[in-house]
Amino acid sequence: MKAVLCREPGVLDIVERPSPAAPAAGWVRLAVSHVGICGTDYHIFEGKHPFLEYPRVMGHEISATVLEAGDGVSLAVGTPVIVNPYLSCGQCVACRQGKPNCCTNIKVLGVHTDGAFCEEISVPAGNLYPAKGLSLEAAATTEFLAIGAHAVRRSITGAGARALVIGAGPIGLGTAIFSRIAGHDVTLLDTSTERLQMASERFGFTSGIVANETTADVVREKTNGDGFDVVFDATGYGPSMEKAFSFVAHGGALVLVSVVKDDIRFSDPEFHKREMMVIGSRNATRVDFEHVADSIAKGLVPVEKLITHRTTLADAPRDLARWAHEKNGLIKAVISIA
Repeated sequence: MKAVLCREPGVLDIVERPSPAAPAAGWVRLAVSHVGICGTDYHIFEGKHPFLEYPRVMGHEISATVLEAGDGVSLAVGTPVIVNPYLSCGQCVACRQGKPNCCTNIKVLGVHTDGAFCEEISVPAGNLYPAKGLSLEAAATTEFLAIGAHAVRRSITGAGARALVIGAGPIGLGTAIFSRIAGHDVTLLDTSTERLQMASERFGFTSGIVANETTADVVREKTNGDGFDVVFDATGYGPSMEKAFSFVAHGGALVLVSVVKDDIRFSDPEFHKREMMVIGSRNATRVDFEHVADSIAKGLVPVEKLITHRTTLADAPRDLARWAHEKNGLIKAVISIA
């Protein structure tokens, strides 16, 4: 089979690799249909991922069809599926508590082990969810949207809450969309007026704040001095995450959607006087994937506006390298494998 291999930072090649062997019991061999290109993939290509061994086949935003099922698997050949790329151990403390998304031994396809920038993969059957009538291109957006859906669910914040989403990139937009689906009154904050304008025009997020020296004043004005009931930081930028504490209302919550290597510091008196919650959000679970798929099927997620760039497996090395630097107008790029 053909695969796109990142041999080392900055080097992508089309290579021939053996197709997966017949699946073991409980596993399924898949024909990959579509794969989204994630910010993580760009970081791997650029050599910015801290915990990665090269060479690596990237790709973890996956839709596929069943080619062959191992013993004990009831999925029929040809079944369209969404792939959960988080391979968990099933035995650690997190898995025992029903939280495989933060498994202590987690392996993510395309990061810790080879992913789906290729024609076929094998995964455990428990990591496959029915595509429920979605197009396979739309199904490939489920994983990145599930990150935001999981963060919103983690916030434990009900309808009517005032929500601030910091960062209008793909993960921030997904978070904002599912915050709105949850009934929140959503405001976006970003350093780029262009991204805020795009979010308004394409997705209807008309309440936006430009991050600058007046941001704190604008937050107070928009919330009558209260702050936001829930704040989601999707920037992956330490100083932004630290500043986000000051935007949270008394009794509110801060959800850290992105992760950084830095230590995050905050004022304990400011934290305590608010009796606020700080919540980490990592990956997603089956309930989040299913919520996303149902929301797409109901027309609540404008997938056609999220997918801005398309390519093929053959052209992916050229296009991914270009899009790593030319991000104007880019929200989500998808590779068609078939």
